[in-house]
Amino acid sequence: MHYFSGFSLQKEKELFHDYLIESETCVAGFSYGAQQAFEYVYHSSVRIDRLILLSPAFFQTQKKSFIRTQLRYFDTNKSTYIKTFLNNVTYPSSFDLDAYVDIGTVDELEKLLTYIWDIEKIQEVLNRGTTIEVFLGEEDKIVHTKDTLSFFKPLVPTYNIKNAGHLLKGHR
Repeated sequence: MHYFSGFSLQKEKELFHDYLIESETCVAGFSYGAQQAFEYVYHSSVRIDRLILLSPAFFQTQKKSFIRTQLRYFDTNKSTYIKTFLNNVTYPSSFDLDAYVDIGTVDELEKLLTYIWDIEKIQEVLNRGTTIEVFLGEEDKIVHTKDTLSFFKPLVPTYNIKNAGHLLKGHR
């Protein structure tokens, strides 16, 4: 399996073992990594049977002022931004992500926030025979689950996990 990590994270793949399929023809990604995983599959010429998008970062319904504010806050104080960000990633669980932190760059954050999920590109991947699945946490504090769900649900199997946040984990 080819796996893509979320923004400011590394090696968090083990946190999603319940959702992943270990196969050479499977690609998966978490949050920002879901965007990267999709682009990898879209541009790939090798056979990929399944694409698993775990809490895909979805900000195309946000105002430009939201994006500018996020970038400014990150650029001003990375450590405070990442601390707040990781608290929102783990909500509503009390999971400790310290072992997975790999502070990202402002360029990565900008790519994450400005990425546009393109229906035509998704359809092209589906037409190649790749199954795409999306997993969302109902209580996600990073992305608006309703917007993400309404975008993906008409296109691909989309699962909204009750009492779970961005990490797809619930209350502890």
